[in-house]
Amino acid sequence: MSGLPDELRDLIESGPMAHLSTINADGSPQVTVVWIGLDGDDLVSGHMSWYAKLRNIERDPRVVLSFDAPRVRTVFLNEYAVLRARAVVQRSDDAWDLLNRLTKVYISSDTEFPAPKGPGYVVRYSVERIGGVGPWASTSH
Repeated sequence: MSGLPDELRDLIESGPMAHLSTINADGSPQVTVVWIGLDGDDLVSGHMSWYAKLRNIERDPRVVLSFDAPRVRTVFLNEYAVLRARAVVQRSDDAWDLLNRLTKVYISSDTEFPAPKGPGYVVRYSVERIGGVGPWASTSH
């Protein structure tokens, strides 16, 4: 897929909690909430430990990320985005730096990520399909 729509970029940069769906070894779904950021046209998340979601991605890179746009009470169906992507886990000395950058979005601009600095993992998500409700959604579902 070439380029993320500007409206989707704006939504992601506003800091919605992302629901990451991966596939467990037995084929069942695993869903967790992650902080998400942008790196070019890819999405990225940082992790300081080797969690189940990372093991799942390493075994099967197909994932889905979803998040809500800010709630508008007068709208019957609020906007949301659903992104089908391929993910790659990379061991990285930059995981803490990414999490610290995202802390400024998700917590406050003057807060530091509370874990000790050290190596971790960065997951890079290459978006294959955009859906949901909003100006970023594909009209062909």
